[in-house]
Amino acid sequence: MLHYARIWLASARYSITRTLMFRGDFFVWALVELFWMTVNLLTIAVIYEHTESIAGWRKYEMILLVGTSLLIQRFLMGFFWSSIFEMGRNIRSGSFDFFLAQPGNVMFMATTRKLDPDSLVNSLIAAAVVVYAVRQLGLEPGAAQIALYCLMVACGVIIHYSILVLSISIAFWLTSAQGIEGTYFTLTEFSRLPRDAFKGLVTRWLFVYALPVVVVSNTPAKTLISGFDWRLGLWLAAAAAGWFGLAVFVFNRGLRRYASASS
Repeated sequence: MLHYARIWLASARYSITRTLMFRGDFFVWALVELFWMTVNLLTIAVIYEHTESIAGWRKYEMILLVGTSLLIQRFLMGFFWSSIFEMGRNIRSGSFDFFLAQPGNVMFMATTRKLDPDSLVNSLIAAAVVVYAVRQLGLEPGAAQIALYCLMVACGVIIHYSILVLSISIAFWLTSAQGIEGTYFTLTEFSRLPRDAFKGLVTRWLFVYALPVVVVSNTPAKTLISGFDWRLGLWLAAAAAGWFGLAVFVFNRGLRRYASASS
């Protein structure tokens, strides 16, 4: 673990140094993400001018839900996004050879090489939104609730990470993963909706259980609002382990099919 920690810290230093060399890019993308987050929150404010609740969720409960969803996405984009999507291009071009020669697990090296400091900075804004919503709701979560919330957020990041790795691993077979980014963002739109809004059996099974994009944000938010639901918590933890295991399996299978630039 210390070996991998040193590798990750070296990659983090590289990413931060690169960001300092191109400060304009950093500020522009940080502002773009901040604008996108603001639009999401303003949309909620406008909607709740005309109603008191949506699927039983009041205004600040919904802000807490959306803040949690944004927090998970900012962590994902900050720690993994650039590396995972660059992986698809590297597989297609043969540049993936670089990771095969690295002193560590190929999947780890390929998906953690770059950080996006702009997304990590905006994760602080998302966390501030969550804290603001908690204060407006008059909640006083204890240390155990906060720890469980953080654990559920981590499970959500693992699930999103695993789905992305699975999607990009298609490039080992099809040599192209174009369109994955748009599909991913379409799916994550559902993560900002209350679980109670999914009434139909098919939609509930698809978006809550088969593709747990809804439960990843709903479960942490509910933990702060009404306490820990051990059934949903266990389901989320099991889903994180299952999706991660599937991602590792598919990635390693795809790695066997990889034709390097020298072959």
